[in-house]
Amino acid sequence: MPNYRGEAFRSLCLCVDSYDGGVWKGRFYYPALEGGGRRFGSLPQFLTAAEALFDDMRFPQSFTAKRSFSPLPEGGPGGAPGPEGRPKGRRGTFLIQLLFRQNASWQGSVTWVEGSGGQSFRSVLELILLIDSALGGCGEGSQA
Repeated sequence: MPNYRGEAFRSLCLCVDSYDGGVWKGRFYYPALEGGGRRFGSLPQFLTAAEALFDDMRFPQSFTAKRSFSPLPEGGPGGAPGPEGRPKGRRGTFLIQLLFRQNASWQGSVTWVEGSGGQSFRSVLELILLIDSALGGCGEGSQA
């Protein structure tokens, strides 16, 4: 049975391909996704798909979830790209390190690949604002 507890399973690669009128469209990659990645057409689609994936895997385990020693789901990691083969978004690429899912939100850090450095976030709203501020400064067609 695969080990879903490794550090690789704390990392999600978010590739934003378009940012029109504040609407994000793109792809995200996670080691346990079959086929390596999943497309999204809006921010709510991304958040809903990522949260469902974390719930299915039970990692990082939600703070509000009932805890047990039940077996992990079957299946192994999909084609998760390594640092050398990491996909890029046309508007921006963000590496999200998810540490916890507490208080019905996410906590961790985010690194803007094309920008400078990374930032910690204490909630999904803070994560959204960090990414949105980076995308708003990416050039023409953006609206902050």
